[in-house]
Amino acid sequence: MRKAFFLGIDIGTYESKGVLIDGEGRIEATAARPHPLSTPQPGYAEHDAETAWWGDFCTLSRQLLADTAVDPQAVKAVGVSTIAPCCLAVDDQGTPLRPAILYGVDVRAAEQIDELNRLLGADNVLSKTGNPITSQSVGPKILWLKKHEPDIWHRAARFVTGTTWLVARLTGQWVVDHYTAAYFTPLYMLDKADWDDELLPLFCRRDQLAECRWTDEIAGHLTPEAARATGLAAGTPVMTGTADAAAEAIGVGIFDPGDLLLMFGSSIYMIHVVDQLRTDARLWAGPYLQRDRWMVAAGMSTAGTLTRWFRDQLARDVLEKAEQTGQNAYDLLMQDSKDIPPGSDGLIVLPYLSGERTPIHDPKARGVFFGLTLGHRREHLYRACLEGVGYGIAQHLEIFAEMGLETRRIVAVGGGTRNPPWLQLTADICGRPLSSGQAFGAAYGDALLAALGSGHIADVADLKSRVTLGPTYQPDPGRHRRYQPYVRLYQQLYQQTKNLMAALQQP
Repeated sequence: MRKAFFLGIDIGTYESKGVLIDGEGRIEATAARPHPLSTPQPGYAEHDAETAWWGDFCTLSRQLLADTAVDPQAVKAVGVSTIAPCCLAVDDQGTPLRPAILYGVDVRAAEQIDELNRLLGADNVLSKTGNPITSQSVGPKILWLKKHEPDIWHRAARFVTGTTWLVARLTGQWVVDHYTAAYFTPLYMLDKADWDDELLPLFCRRDQLAECRWTDEIAGHLTPEAARATGLAAGTPVMTGTADAAAEAIGVGIFDPGDLLLMFGSSIYMIHVVDQLRTDARLWAGPYLQRDRWMVAAGMSTAGTLTRWFRDQLARDVLEKAEQTGQNAYDLLMQDSKDIPPGSDGLIVLPYLSGERTPIHDPKARGVFFGLTLGHRREHLYRACLEGVGYGIAQHLEIFAEMGLETRRIVAVGGGTRNPPWLQLTADICGRPLSSGQAFGAAYGDALLAALGSGHIADVADLKSRVTLGPTYQPDPGRHRRYQPYVRLYQQLYQQTKNLMAALQQP
């Protein structure tokens, strides 16, 4: 019998990754391709879908096949994920009409969020959809287009997210998984697991949205045109797919109630698996990847984008040294700050450089370095950035506990896992062990999803048996105690400055 292979490709904020695995879940090859994030105005975040999404998919697919010399016919299924939820307006041929408006880091639709909350009632929206209307929601992004780019809105045949568009390019089928559809707030109704026909006319027509499917369903099969572009075989099954964070969760076996995914990417994203629907206005909720599972989710707007900003704007000499020596700039910054004590000698960072998503849902929030003295050095500032993200994670764990959720295990994934000291200080701040996943987690999860959905992996239990995790970081009790006053101050600092942040942005 010819050996079977499965392809997974994930499109991230700054980089796309691909993985080819065999039928046992072993990685045959990996590949990565960077792409730019466009920020044409403050608060905007966009991708060129043709180059960053489709271009990356085709390049990575061809590269993985070439690197392994695998016969395209031996690739039995394809899984795909992207950053989500995004809003891409396309014409009746599926051609993008403008750059894609990205997920919650794009905060342009603040006015539409306020209008919808006044019109529909925030409590009513939460009860019907499980989610508040925030910068993460697709609904207000569609209304932003309707008001500010009416020509685009009128010409649009569909409003879709990244995975939907890629699957359509591959198969001709327009589908979205229930997990991602729940973020089209306020358009997705939990009780119907479908679009809200009464509310839709305010935003668009039903046929302008994709058909809701489950993540592990086969959406369609590769068209001859897509086969020529990707190097794959025509007729290859393609999964419905999902968002990048959910694909990361698949890749590290996050399926059981009490499992918590902690995604250290450009932003922080958290998925807490639960066995029944639980809602809280501070967080998001909705269906999970399986029909009998739900999730409570959270997301901070900056993590990797914060450290990237710090490197590029405040440590250009370190970046130049890294380029000259072949070292990693983040490793150099971490080495410089290794002796800074917990709390960075009284320095706290609010990492709200792109507004903030959960738990404050405030697109007007701004970054703060609080407590600076003449004794602080650049090393303190960098350490405080990492700690600020950790304080935000600890805040979310407290909210999960307030909701009565039992967090049995935490698995950290994403690019941040390549920075072990960051994981250690996060474990110290939170007082919880953190297990680490694989660096190619989302793409690996996509490949596992392809094997599961096409029947080559029998079930979730079989999938979980193939997952291998990295080291676990145990919290230091002494450092945990030292961090607790800073966790409290972190939360108080936003509450006492949020009105000033909003006033700062008044014309």
